[in-house]
Amino acid sequence: MTKKAITAVGAGIESLIDIVGRATLWVALAMIALVAVNVLLRYSFSFGSVWAQELEWHLLAGLILLGMSYALQRGDNVRVDLFYANYGPRLKFAVDVISVLLILLISLYFIKLSLAYVGQSYSILEGSPDPGGIPYRWVVKALIPLGYGLVALQSVGELLRLLRHRAAAQEQQHV
Repeated sequence: MTKKAITAVGAGIESLIDIVGRATLWVALAMIALVAVNVLLRYSFSFGSVWAQELEWHLLAGLILLGMSYALQRGDNVRVDLFYANYGPRLKFAVDVISVLLILLISLYFIKLSLAYVGQSYSILEGSPDPGGIPYRWVVKALIPLGYGLVALQSVGELLRLLRHRAAAQEQQHV
């Protein structure tokens, strides 16, 4: 694969994750509005809805599962830089590559585990066990492999970026 192709693939992955992340911001806004309306209705008018309460946690699941890859892309994930800050460039590169590969492997494992779970839920057209709840619970469960698929994709994009920067740094040293 050429440098140009690697750059194009990496840019495509970054662009897709960015689009998903920006859409996830709207999910957060919808969730905030829904919680505010639910609280207002519950405490002002003593009116509550099972459907609306379930929608809150469905939106939260979507926010988390679809937002993970965006947070990873932006570097908003939790890191401990106590030792890392003092590492040299080669060791930092090794730690970064190992970290990305671990995230990729864990994401692929979660996808593998969740596919049967989602398939079972879909096969019985699982819905809410509560009267007045949301039908098609399998839809929110399908966000599990989708969310981890996006994390895996972002991991590949991050790995490509690391390799591209490493190659550029090595070219700088030879010049």
